[in-house]
Amino acid sequence: MAFLVNRSVKGFMRIDAASVLTRTTFGPLGLIAFMVAGCSSVDYQKLVTGQLSGSLFVMWVGEGSNSGDGNFLFVPDPRDPLIFHRSDPGSPGSTIQPGLMYTDGGSIPKIAQVFKGLSPWGYAPAYMVHDWVFIAHHCIVDGSTENRFDQVRGVEFDDSAAILGEAIKALIKARQVAPDDVAPSAITAAVGSAVAKNLWDEKGACQSLQVSAKDIAAAEAAIPGSTTKARNLRAFGFRRPS
Repeated sequence: MAFLVNRSVKGFMRIDAASVLTRTTFGPLGLIAFMVAGCSSVDYQKLVTGQLSGSLFVMWVGEGSNSGDGNFLFVPDPRDPLIFHRSDPGSPGSTIQPGLMYTDGGSIPKIAQVFKGLSPWGYAPAYMVHDWVFIAHHCIVDGSTENRFDQVRGVEFDDSAAILGEAIKALIKARQVAPDDVAPSAITAAVGSAVAKNLWDEKGACQSLQVSAKDIAAAEAAIPGSTTKARNLRAFGFRRPS
């Protein structure tokens, strides 16, 4: 049995039963922490604050590796989708609504998870937005014309790091997370580093990032309406006691 965990930006949590899945994941934040090669051109302290709304659901699909906290599937909630707005509506990626995708949260190496602010899920909504930017970018580079990636067209590498920092600031402003003097800057620097740029520049990655038909069906079973397929599957769940 796998579990579907929801952490709403509005601040409530529930756990539902889902179906058994296996799948590896893609983690563009897997270079995070203190493995920053080169200097970032994005200064977290100078970033403006964005706005996050909606709910965040992730379904466990595997054990994971030495980074992150396991392999998961982000499942959009059709009734309350996770949405990020940048403060400047004219900026690249001004509105981002992540779609169904594999993720391992912040891909924080386990050796670094003991430090304050470096939980793989501490800034989860921001990580989901950043993961989606990376995945959409790779598919756009590989020639995808799918409408679901249109929000990210025009987003450059520096924009991707800035978007993550702005989303973290949104969580802090909304008091969803506690302020931290080190972690947000370190995370933003990592995703704006030369190592991250090498990942950004990779070609041919889109196909490996596609969600399998089996996992699409499982997501639909858990949250009807979250995908465009498997409409007739049934889901059985339970609400976590308050």
